[in-house]
Amino acid sequence: MRHCIALAAAVTAGPALATDVSAIGSFGNKAAVLVIDGGAPRTVRVGQKTFEGVAVLAIEGDRVTLSVDGKRRIVQLGNEYLSAHGGDTRQSATLSADARGHFLTDGLVDGGSVRFVVDTGATAVTLPAGVAERLGIDYRKGQRAMTQTANGVAPAWRITLDRVKVGGIELSNVEAIVLERGLNVALLGMSFLNRVEMRRDGQTMTLTRRY
Repeated sequence: MRHCIALAAAVTAGPALATDVSAIGSFGNKAAVLVIDGGAPRTVRVGQKTFEGVAVLAIEGDRVTLSVDGKRRIVQLGNEYLSAHGGDTRQSATLSADARGHFLTDGLVDGGSVRFVVDTGATAVTLPAGVAERLGIDYRKGQRAMTQTANGVAPAWRITLDRVKVGGIELSNVEAIVLERGLNVALLGMSFLNRVEMRRDGQTMTLTRRY
């Protein structure tokens, strides 16, 4: 009788249903590292299903195909936000830290791909001139300025980006700075970060759009 009661309770309770799922890493095409409902990162093999109803169906490059509560979803590896049902439906992104504790993420600037480092010390999204040129941005039409870098004072141009997207967050009219020297990586600075909520939990950081 006790076994029957326990079984009935388990069937009644059923699996928890996932609300938010992010794929923050992978092991080739064999397994993905998932963050489910803001929990700790976990490795889920292709074909494996979690208690929350999330299964990894396939991994192809930076695209992870998931089954979430029986629905097929494709998310971008690294920071994509997924709202399966209910809960907080604001745009969001989950980032993972590298071995040095830096949070890196792949994003889009005016439709072109950019690798960002999150930098709360940067007043604005900051792009090396080479990245701006690759994106087709005529930054020299912006406002000329000078800025202090680790290698001294460098010329800079203040511009406005039409769109910046990180994970599921897409913002319009984002102030940015382009540097011609002294910078070799794009910085996700405060002109973007001031418009999101930031929550760090160990090696992961969740950004949620404020407005």
